[in-house]
Amino acid sequence: MNPIWLKSYPPGVPAEIDPAQLTSLAELLRRACAAYRDRPAYEQMGRVMTFAQLDALTRDFAAWLQGVGMVKGDRVAIMLPNTLQYPVALFGALRAGLVVVNTNPLYTARELQHQLEDSGAKAILVLENFAHVVQEVAGRTRLEKILVTAAGDLLGLPKSWIVNYVVRHRRKQVPLWHIPGALSFREALRAGRSLPLNPVDVGPDDTAFLQYTGGTTGVAKGAMLTHGNISANVLQAEAWLPARFSHEAGVLITAIPLYHIFALSANCLLFAHLGWKNVLIINARDFAGLVKEMRKHPFAFFSGVNTLFNALLHTPGFESIDFSHLQVTLGGGMAVQEAVAQRWKAVTGNILTQAWGLTETSPAATINPTTEEFNGSIGLPIPSSEIAIKDEHGQDLPLGQTGEICVRGPQVMRGYWNRPDETAKVMLPGGWLRTGDVGYMDDRGYIYLQDRKKDLILVSGFNVYPNEVEAVAATHSAILECAAIAQPDEHSGEVVALYVVPKDPNLSERDVIEHCRKSLAGYKVPKHVYFRKELPKSNVGKILRKELRGDSR
Repeated sequence: MNPIWLKSYPPGVPAEIDPAQLTSLAELLRRACAAYRDRPAYEQMGRVMTFAQLDALTRDFAAWLQGVGMVKGDRVAIMLPNTLQYPVALFGALRAGLVVVNTNPLYTARELQHQLEDSGAKAILVLENFAHVVQEVAGRTRLEKILVTAAGDLLGLPKSWIVNYVVRHRRKQVPLWHIPGALSFREALRAGRSLPLNPVDVGPDDTAFLQYTGGTTGVAKGAMLTHGNISANVLQAEAWLPARFSHEAGVLITAIPLYHIFALSANCLLFAHLGWKNVLIINARDFAGLVKEMRKHPFAFFSGVNTLFNALLHTPGFESIDFSHLQVTLGGGMAVQEAVAQRWKAVTGNILTQAWGLTETSPAATINPTTEEFNGSIGLPIPSSEIAIKDEHGQDLPLGQTGEICVRGPQVMRGYWNRPDETAKVMLPGGWLRTGDVGYMDDRGYIYLQDRKKDLILVSGFNVYPNEVEAVAATHSAILECAAIAQPDEHSGEVVALYVVPKDPNLSERDVIEHCRKSLAGYKVPKHVYFRKELPKSNVGKILRKELRGDSR
């Protein structure tokens, strides 16, 4: 394969990384805590945890895990939002040689039971606000230990204050639950303090995470991500960032959830490796609260998805934040719309850099140069990575031709946990991963994402890509956000249906259709427009078209 993208690399970015430089996430933590001992590692609601404190707390948790009989390779689930407990539990489990199963705190009982049964998790740490879901399913799983924590356990704040904060920021009242027989996280840390921590030999081939994803099918599968996969992705990301990032004690804001692969790798692990202070936001959907927090910190890095950027741009007071320290804004998880990127640059003075990847690629696979203006592409293959555009038979397609985007590199997962059949569907000979995303590569090596294969709309035999329709519709000044899906039609098989959240209540279906008609071929123009107060979103804010398809008329 001719890596034509290398000619477009920014100066100083290497073609390859050396995976031997970082062989495990336990090593990442050990190095960071030794090198940055007195630096702040995490901050939440004004309370700071230094790297030295992170080292001590993770040691205590790892010792407790070993003390209750957990051994290398056992799975432990972490069901937390962005709290200080998350990095302590994460790194503590990895130090003990365990496999982390990141779990969405908003899971229903059905979703949680599937994940716990499938992973075989022996222990779980859950925020008490969500513990009733664990209580409901625990008897039908292999859980042996249940740890419950309050949001303020590591903050030193009155519990009543924290409870009010969490309830207020979840938008609705939730009961607090205590599971009989469960242990508090604080008690586990206290017990671990008096226990020895036995060394565990963890290497690049050992599994670090079972990171659950729907992938290209509807059933959640655990992507087996090794220490080598994630460590390589950290090194790949570090190689791409401006060199000054490796030498400054900077600040980043983490609004997207750490249990999601995007923030886990790009925020939590990368910047622990770099020794930055990570400001954790427990509820990013409280946009006014997020803006208030952003005002307090001279942050240099901010990541998110298109819907988060768009929402912030429409939040009063955002435009008056001091953005003079902001060096990189990273967009991923879903396509960044040009209108959003342009306004972000106008308001912040900073380029919104689009990247792309999957849970199965740890997640980063491509990224744009951080100094290049928004170009609509998902960027170039990152160091030590290859991208090929293939047809349905796995054959390479020429430049400029649309096909399935396939990835090969050290960050590609080992496979799906206990799913050899599903693994076989996505892994091609030679280590290529079929991503299910459709796009093309230009003659500079830039990749342009058009859509998920399953989201394609087929109008009278013509392919319509929802991203294109949405990008055009989003330029209308009265549209806050939108999503395009296929709707069955007796004449053309399918037509485009557009769901719109309006900024102006007077916006009409005709207004939207006429606006789209100016920039889209007739078969791409929405046939139906439905107005909604909000659109369904994933835990990171990605619009869920599959739920809209169920709502389609």
